[in-house]
Amino acid sequence: MRSFAGERELTPAMLREAPVHWPRPSVLAASLQALPGVGPKTAERAAEAGVRTVGDLLLRVPSRYRDLRVRPLAEVEPGERATVLVEVLGSGPSRFRRGRLNMVSVKVGDPSGHVRATWFNQPWVGKSLEQGNRLLLTGKRSPRGFAVQEWELVDVPGATEAADSPSSPEARGPGGGGSGSKAGPAGEAENEDLARGPRPPGPHASEEDGLVPVHAAAEGLRPARVREWVEAAVPLARNAIEPLPAALRARRRLASVADALHAVHLPGSREDVDAARERLAFEELFLYQALLATRRRSRRTARPAPRFGRPGEPVRRWLESLPFELTGDQRRAFEQIEPDLDSGEPMARLLMGEVGSGKTVVAVYCMLRALEAGYQAALMAPTETLAEQHAMTLGRLLAAEATPFALLTGSTPAATRRRARDRLASGELGLIVGTHALIEPTVCFARLGLVVVDEQHRFGVRQRSALDAKGVEGMAPHVLHMTATPIPRTLSLTAYGDLDTTALRELPAGRRPVRTWLVGEDERAAAYELVRRELRAGRQAYVVCPLVTESDKQDGRAAEEEAERLRAGELRGFSLGVLHGQMPSPAKAEAMRAFAAGETDVLVATTVIEVGIDVPNATVMVIEGAERFGVSQLHQLRGRVGRGEHSSHCLLFAAPAGETARRRLEAVAAHSDGFRLAEEDLRLRGEGEVLGTRQSGLPRFAVASLPEDAELLEEARREVGELLRRHGSLAAPELGPLLDAARARFGAGAADPIPL
Repeated sequence: MRSFAGERELTPAMLREAPVHWPRPSVLAASLQALPGVGPKTAERAAEAGVRTVGDLLLRVPSRYRDLRVRPLAEVEPGERATVLVEVLGSGPSRFRRGRLNMVSVKVGDPSGHVRATWFNQPWVGKSLEQGNRLLLTGKRSPRGFAVQEWELVDVPGATEAADSPSSPEARGPGGGGSGSKAGPAGEAENEDLARGPRPPGPHASEEDGLVPVHAAAEGLRPARVREWVEAAVPLARNAIEPLPAALRARRRLASVADALHAVHLPGSREDVDAARERLAFEELFLYQALLATRRRSRRTARPAPRFGRPGEPVRRWLESLPFELTGDQRRAFEQIEPDLDSGEPMARLLMGEVGSGKTVVAVYCMLRALEAGYQAALMAPTETLAEQHAMTLGRLLAAEATPFALLTGSTPAATRRRARDRLASGELGLIVGTHALIEPTVCFARLGLVVVDEQHRFGVRQRSALDAKGVEGMAPHVLHMTATPIPRTLSLTAYGDLDTTALRELPAGRRPVRTWLVGEDERAAAYELVRRELRAGRQAYVVCPLVTESDKQDGRAAEEEAERLRAGELRGFSLGVLHGQMPSPAKAEAMRAFAAGETDVLVATTVIEVGIDVPNATVMVIEGAERFGVSQLHQLRGRVGRGEHSSHCLLFAAPAGETARRRLEAVAAHSDGFRLAEEDLRLRGEGEVLGTRQSGLPRFAVASLPEDAELLEEARREVGELLRRHGSLAAPELGPLLDAARARFGAGAADPIPL
């Protein structure tokens, strides 16, 4: 017999003598106060940083590693970069300036010698440079001293809190004689690992191997303190339950979770770090994908859905009446959706569409399929402006079939609202478009069979589930989610991993590319000359502002004030309209109607025009304060032009901004493909910020990082799918604690079906 996932031959004698260890998960679930030196105050600060238990601490992997041995000062030659452990020897730091450089200097030393260490443009370090403090410095030695590039305060003499003293009951924690320990033999066995205590902590346990782990700092928590805790906790990693099925681990040749945790915190080599981190990241992504797969299956089997049958004559006539040719992507979307609508299980599909790619046509197709099958359909939008724009679009698309529908928003007159509710409840009205007003208790459907949710990430779970609950009794309606924001695949597999996805990348025939420029303030005159040239040629323009009115708290051009300025300035003699979300609905509708009819030359607006407005004659857009907008929002705004036969332009005015903001703007100017832009945005900002994904349910991964771990994410998803095909359920006994581990990692109840 060979060792697990290894090549070593194991003899019967070796197997008999092998120590037996039963993991005790309760050890890792213990409060951080179970570790030496951690008292209530420190534990409270750690909890604010997301570290509440010993297990949380072990999952807080180092952010990076110093790949250098700690060396004696005397061995470091001038010009050489090294890491040294020194003590502050001087009575206090000296501060001085040289040109633009702000320098702090202090005498430091170790048993081999002393040197003057200097920090550049870090004046705040002075408060940590008191005599006797021990520092871990990385930098370059020179004949004049030691230029510090990285540093860490290792310990401060006599600076421990009484509550955090290793001898205090609070610090000893369970099994240490404090108030948290259990009485009796059972309690002693429960906390044996904690009571025994780990080896004495030190600030750089792995430095003899040339790798010093560096933990990310948090408010009130020094990296050196975190490292001491980790070294005390690493021996307890053997109590971690192995969540990955044994066959999967053997096939992928993965180390145990305990070995991986040890290697990532106390590595012997860079290879150890890479292998351990990859193993832990795969486990994290695998558990989350298992949770999504369970949620998806639970939702599909909880309630049946209406069967719509095959497309009939009404849908065929409607398709033939369209005044344009469908794109290949739209036809493929129909093919993907059709099996969902007649499967007997509720469809839960996300339709991602490039700006102007024709998502509404796909939505109308689905709604007509519901109507011809004898069911009702509802389209819910997050704002009145967008709902009104959808109503206008549906009016055009359904004109040939004269399909009746109603608009229901918070501004709908009482009599009209009452009539729409009565017709929905009786089944006389088959199609409704609206906002949150659709989920009010007074709105009842006779046979709701399909729901379309536009810009679904703007709705909360409860709002979506409220509409879902209005379906036919005992059945769940089919749900089509739409977003005009192209979503990178890595995010679609996490934030929306429990949905089927369909992407529309192909633009309809006739759409012209939009030339985009990042314009400086010194080029404003030339930019507006371009706008005037387009207007004189009979075309129209948008001017987008980040604010409605001027604000004392925020910089940025406001829509109303900017319209007045332009009327008297660059666009004098042209007709200007104003549109923003704070206007009454009739005023907004009139502003959109006048612009669409060509009665106004320029529409000065906020981001309410981001989606839905279709004016083919608009060929130029000016965006003020472009640095305030995200990549996807800028791309959606830009999509309001280039919808006709003429060449179009987008001019981005931006105030000086940080490096990341500047690179985002440059990406928008360089790329017109929304999906490519979405990937670039993800690369620049990370998964935590893109698309407001925190509110969309994207987890905070402790080890994995997207998009860097995109390939690992795909592998995890494939492995989960294979387990489902082989076992039928992830709760199969042979898969062990897989689902329990997934729920524990990502929250109790996280696998429960969420109605969408």
